[in-house]
Amino acid sequence: MKQGRKHLTVGIDAGSSAVKVAITASNAGEDVVVVATSAQRIRRRVIFDVVHSALDEACAEAGVGRDAFDYIASTGDGDAVPFRTGHFYSMTTHARGAVFLDPESRAALDIGALHARAIRMDERGKVLGQKMTSQCASGSGQFLENIARYLGVPLEDVGQVSLSSVDPEACSSICAVLAETDVINMVSRGIVTSDILKGIHISIAGRLARLVRSIRAEDRVMLTGGLAHDVGLLAALKEQLAVPQRGRKTATSGELAVVRDERSVLAGALGAALLGAYRHQQLEKMGRLEYLAATAATAALAARA
Repeated sequence: MKQGRKHLTVGIDAGSSAVKVAITASNAGEDVVVVATSAQRIRRRVIFDVVHSALDEACAEAGVGRDAFDYIASTGDGDAVPFRTGHFYSMTTHARGAVFLDPESRAALDIGALHARAIRMDERGKVLGQKMTSQCASGSGQFLENIARYLGVPLEDVGQVSLSSVDPEACSSICAVLAETDVINMVSRGIVTSDILKGIHISIAGRLARLVRSIRAEDRVMLTGGLAHDVGLLAALKEQLAVPQRGRKTATSGELAVVRDERSVLAGALGAALLGAYRHQQLEKMGRLEYLAATAATAALAARA
């Protein structure tokens, strides 16, 4: 790399419901700058097409071509990004992205479409422990989307509608199928939509709070993933984590603060870009940049541009 030119790295987070892209730039000794981002829902599209569309959108915002990157990092479904230079596990990228967004956080709660994962990390974003929800999807984004669709509420409005609840109705916190049955019964009984959604949020938040405490999280938890922007869920989660655990004298028995950033949904892509930049720098120090130059996948990506 020529002296003075910025490293350009792109992170591509191919999730089950959306693709997120983050382009970062840095020089040795300088802070990382987020140059451009993109997030696109997959819906009924082919994921490969969404990956390319989201990447093209980010490249257009950054004013660069696809051949401008020193490192192309994938996370999530790596097979959806066959032109990647390298791949990083999602728990690693979300931990690194969470610390980038909030340097004081020592835990991340990634709430995706199909699962939720609590991650404990150090100040560098190194993962110290993690735990994922198992089997039941009642704490996932897809579950909430199914409920919203049944109630006829746009997903982006669910949070605000929930906040207007006066008398939330409790529902099952054990099983997604039972919870959906509860919702059907609530509708037939004339329970207002806001109270149903608040009850759903309380149910999800209870599961997520237990997940966070199970990894012995301390002080601050950064919310990441697709549900990071759901203000109703955020409010319910804050309430759950503000309640001290009774009868247990542990590092997690006290109040836990949950925070988010306007870019929380991009945490995985940001973390991938940052880790890709670090890996590039290490290879550069070792004089092994020919390893990257010889990566046929990167050439294939540039050829497609």
